[in-house]
Amino acid sequence: MVKESEHQRFKEKLATAAGMPKDVVQGAAVVTIIGNEEACIENYRRIIEYTDNVIRVQAKQRQIKIAGINLKIEFYTNDEMKITGKIDSLEYCK
Repeated sequence: MVKESEHQRFKEKLATAAGMPKDVVQGAAVVTIIGNEEACIENYRRIIEYTDNVIRVQAKQRQIKIAGINLKIEFYTNDEMKITGKIDSLEYCK
């Protein structure tokens, strides 16, 4: 049986060899932050926590926690969301 870490390394090598972005091959989350007032998260699985001070989402391998003031999810689809408000921090958690 192939271990998860070996499987992950194989995917990374495949992505590099094929010239494909890692987020496509691995399903990795893509976080784009514009200033301190907007964040877009792609490839997330579900919303875990949603308050005006904390938004926490589950990605494939980790949780992404955004903390700030007056946070709001402007829109979301099955794999993308836009968060607005005053963003103070972004943290990756297990």
